[in-house]
Amino acid sequence: MNIDAQLVKSLRDKTGAGMMDCKKALLESKGDLEVAVDHLRKAGITKAEKKGSRETKEGLVYSYIHAGSRLGVLLELNCETDFVANTTGFTELAHNLSMQIAATNPLSLDSESLDQKIVSREKEIFKEQALSEGKPQNIIEKMIEGRIQKFFQESCLLEQTYIKDPDKKIKDLITEAIATLGENISINRYIRYAIGEE
Repeated sequence: MNIDAQLVKSLRDKTGAGMMDCKKALLESKGDLEVAVDHLRKAGITKAEKKGSRETKEGLVYSYIHAGSRLGVLLELNCETDFVANTTGFTELAHNLSMQIAATNPLSLDSESLDQKIVSREKEIFKEQALSEGKPQNIIEKMIEGRIQKFFQESCLLEQTYIKDPDKKIKDLITEAIATLGENISINRYIRYAIGEE
């Protein structure tokens, strides 16, 4: 099958994947652009793990303003090259992450960067709850651990369930983007603004 160079370019622009990878994916998918994108994503997930340690010094600052202009997010999303930073796929990821931040207002990026005072306070609250429920001491520690993990899933961006797909966490969304775009991607920082909030 002969693959049109314009189709290869379209796939490359959409995904940021290499020319040969795009051509191979289009051959595998018999020229279907959407199937080729899925093929690149599946093939790249395993490669994504290896890319996780590479430096991310390029990227973009993305701004999202929610309808009504009462809520906004500024997000710095990083990648390895300006080529990937300018792809549609990278911008879409920035948009989806910004929507997630706007909707869920995470306390931190991950559990490691969460203020330990907050973690200690939550553990103390969970302990008091367990004691007031009359649970035995050997069960209390397990309950606290389970509840603190749930707290991390609600409060830490990378651990949160993706609002558009409850089967995915945000860290899975980023891993998929790494696989598709072929570069390491990291969230450097973000801030959420809402009218009337401090």
